[in-house]
Amino acid sequence: MTNLETFRTETRAWLEANCPKEMRSSSNSEQDFCWGGRKWVFTCPAQKQWLEVMAAKGWTVPDWPVAYGGGGLSSEETKILKQEMFKLGCRSPLNSFGIWMLGPALLKFGTEEQKKHYLPQIARGEIRWCQGYSEPGAGSDLVSLQTFGADMGDHWLVNGQKVWTSYADQADWIFCLVRTDKNDKYRGISFLLFDMETKGVTTKPIKLISGSSPFCETFFDDVKVPKHQIVGELNRGWDVAKYLLGHEREMISGGGLGDGLASLGAAHEGVLAQEPILRAQMAMFDIESMTFRAHSEKFLDEWKSGKAHPAYSNLMKYIGTELNKKRHELIMAVGGSDALEWESEASNQGSKPRSWLRTKANSIEGGTSEVMLNVVAKRILEMPGA
Repeated sequence: MTNLETFRTETRAWLEANCPKEMRSSSNSEQDFCWGGRKWVFTCPAQKQWLEVMAAKGWTVPDWPVAYGGGGLSSEETKILKQEMFKLGCRSPLNSFGIWMLGPALLKFGTEEQKKHYLPQIARGEIRWCQGYSEPGAGSDLVSLQTFGADMGDHWLVNGQKVWTSYADQADWIFCLVRTDKNDKYRGISFLLFDMETKGVTTKPIKLISGSSPFCETFFDDVKVPKHQIVGELNRGWDVAKYLLGHEREMISGGGLGDGLASLGAAHEGVLAQEPILRAQMAMFDIESMTFRAHSEKFLDEWKSGKAHPAYSNLMKYIGTELNKKRHELIMAVGGSDALEWESEASNQGSKPRSWLRTKANSIEGGTSEVMLNVVAKRILEMPGA
């Protein structure tokens, strides 16, 4: 038996012994997934138990170094862990922008002190982060941001506004793009970290057509940010931002992989028996989904080894978000008029239509599908005039 085969056998046994049965059932709402942080309330003891055992083993971030709270696994071992979790139906122990976006940026650009301070807390789910990028006048044209940090000697004094700040009202800290030099559009931006409870930080939720929303407006009024809470070099935050955006688009594209269902058609087999056209659509979707899953594994291997085209995350983001929208449209089609129910207990407060409506934002957040296609045309296909 090879080392990887041994690892797979031992991993499967450990997961079977340590993953609570409640954490192997399909999810009914976003609260079924733990986001951690100071404000998080566990939905059940099993959710807390699952986070704690996985964090103790370093498997909330299996491929991070052990010194920073990770599992120290190789890319092959990490892939096996994910495969075995998928087979057993194990939920992710921790959803976190700290894991998906900030963590990789800190590993690349952070000081050793920053890595040792923030990364283990992220791995244990002790800090919930939000992302301060977009502004009312700086969305796709992010370098036009105007939130400004004035140099006050031992700190920056930050004033401005961010918008579409996901979960800002529930986050503990923010990683934020702040202009620190007004004379240079690109080399005048710095990447700052600060506590959302800092005096002068306020948030206001934005309501969407789904009836609820993770998005907020975030306001900064004379917010003091200590000098040591900058990641990377002063005025070179755009380098950090671009690197992080690649990981954000990788995260959003993951929506195309669904919630762990091996087959959307199999999950609705009984309903589809009398619906040949819808059954064919489901079968085609399952083929596309399996193809995307295989392609995602290839992309992630190339991304982590530095072999992927720099713009390939744009393509993956486009495909993943469009696939996720298609998934929810098919789920609504299977449910018929009953799937439109909005508020009853039987419909889990309208989880299906609310989730379907929420996917409409997938092709806007992190860069619109139109912008993603333009980048693909220009940088990957090298089309003339693109």
